[in-house]
Amino acid sequence: MLLIEKPTRPLKLFSLSSNKEIAEKIAQAAGLPLGKVSSRQFSDGEIMINIEESVRGADIFIIQSTNFPVNDHLWELLIMVDACKRASAHTVNVVIPYFGYARQDRIAASREPITAKLVANMLVKAGVDRVVTLDLHTVQVQGFFDIPVDNLFTIPLFAKRYVEAGLVGSDVVVVSPKNSGIKRARSLAEYLDAPIAIIDYSQDDAQREEGYIIGDVAGKKAILIDDILNTGKTFAEAAKIVEREGATEIYAVASHGHLTKGTAEILNAAPIKEIIVTDSVKTDQALPEKLKYISASDLIGEAIVRIHNREALSPLFSYQPDENKDDA
Repeated sequence: MLLIEKPTRPLKLFSLSSNKEIAEKIAQAAGLPLGKVSSRQFSDGEIMINIEESVRGADIFIIQSTNFPVNDHLWELLIMVDACKRASAHTVNVVIPYFGYARQDRIAASREPITAKLVANMLVKAGVDRVVTLDLHTVQVQGFFDIPVDNLFTIPLFAKRYVEAGLVGSDVVVVSPKNSGIKRARSLAEYLDAPIAIIDYSQDDAQREEGYIIGDVAGKKAILIDDILNTGKTFAEAAKIVEREGATEIYAVASHGHLTKGTAEILNAAPIKEIIVTDSVKTDQALPEKLKYISASDLIGEAIVRIHNREALSPLFSYQPDENKDDA
């Protein structure tokens, strides 16, 4: 754990309501208590924030994912930012382990919005000085901001887990379940010294999608990788295709585990041995039997301390967690 050396200003962490569990772990990793703040809703849904301690002159870090219900959590975050600015905080930094709306980063069809840019504008206009996030859906979303954005990567966390399990070398193949995730698959494959494969789809005459693999998975242990685990259908379908093509074991890993209603049933029926996600998102849905969590709290906690101490974040991009700490 890094220590805060001769801080010129106090550093304070606050957690809002989306994921207090990871906020507590981040605070522990940073060696600081969580600040006192209360949030409540009026009967019509209006959100009221009350900061219960002084933030004057402090560097504030607000921890809030924008997972379901995304709009409530986003609006709660904006209101908290405004409260800190009006209370004379020196800087207001937001830690968003899961950045919602990042998938809406372009106009894919006529008359569509670019909602990721809208959210960026809202955060900047509210007075945010810096954004710290985890595995943005697309890294170019950083360019929507006119303030610093630190996009931390989870690939080293996953790689360490698989290296310790012996899933390395030519007997392993990292599989992107869609062609948009090739870069993510290649990044993990480099850590594991393994080849990659890609699942692509074409339509037959009956207008039924059929997946096929670019690459070789026969006789190999396959690791499916994606950034968001939502319904589970992408992993389940990819696992069937990889199994059909001769993979001996199938694993799956994703940065953010949303796990909507019905996801557990879909993944329990899929031929997947183990599924790993980070604790960036809290869900009240049933968990798949094969699901395991890896905490990103040490990574985020160290990033916060480094930012406050004006130290480089580059060492975190090959980050290795403390071997003595348990997973979430």
